[in-house]
Amino acid sequence: MALPHGVVQQVLVERGAELVLRVRREALIETMTLLRDGDAFAFEQLMDLCGTDFPERPLRFEVVYNLLSLSLNQRIRVIAATDAASPVPSVAGLWPCATWYEREAWDMYGIVFQGQTDLRRLLTDYGFEGHPLRKDFPLTGYVEVRYDEERKQVVYEPVKLTQDFRNFDFLSPWEGMTTLPGDEKVHLNRIEGPKP
Repeated sequence: MALPHGVVQQVLVERGAELVLRVRREALIETMTLLRDGDAFAFEQLMDLCGTDFPERPLRFEVVYNLLSLSLNQRIRVIAATDAASPVPSVAGLWPCATWYEREAWDMYGIVFQGQTDLRRLLTDYGFEGHPLRKDFPLTGYVEVRYDEERKQVVYEPVKLTQDFRNFDFLSPWEGMTTLPGDEKVHLNRIEGPKP
């Protein structure tokens, strides 16, 4: 069994030993079935599935699948790209453990998996809005959750930042310091020489 022409977009060997396969999203199930069931591949286990976000690209999300062949002692990384609107086919029918990972990728990035029947929040609160691992998600979020002592309940309020928190000094503290505390003694010893 072979894949049709154009399914595999790129094959790389990274860090000298890691095989990476970039495939078209539309042919993901066919590719993964071949990698799992083909005698030459025998990737029986899905070890991990995660997302990455590159907001400057038209297909901003990549879904990364790490597969393991115990019988052949091999690993492979399969990557399929998508945008915010196009769903990625679910591989939970091939590897049931993918349900957890796909829920996590949906919760954190908003990547939708076609055929996944259990896309519920996994790591964020039920009423949470947005997807916190997207690069364009604000660092402070949209809502603040706190316990109101007067009301004796948990309240959700819009985040309010003072202007001081909006002006960031991007200079690293290590780059901004020209001398460290205690360096003045070393500097004087170089100029005057050690004291007798």
